Amino acid sequence: MSYQVRYTKEAKEDIERLFIFLLERNLQAAHSAKDAINKGMVFLEEFPFACRKVDTANPFLREMLISFGNSGYVVLFEIENKTTVTILAVRHQKESDYH
Repeated sequence: MSYQVRYTKEAKEDIERLFIFLLERNLQAAHSAKDAINKGMVFLEEFPFACRKVDTANPFLREMLISFGNSGYVVLFEIENKTTVTILAVRHQKESDYH
């Protein structure tokens, strides 16, 4: 079964913020990070239940780790139903929390 991955406005802003941060420092790294995040989203289309639960009270709220360099990104998402996964937020692993 394949899920449709959709993004909240905040999640889109997170991805843009992370991309701009890298873009100002290293163009190639920015594009590589974007590719890594996109590959993670492809994984979610098929295997959202493979990711770790954030809250035991809500088994549909989950996080996915995306490796990138010596750290990576954390994607907060919710499995809405049998066909849809919604990305709620994206942050770098070295950030203190979601924005």
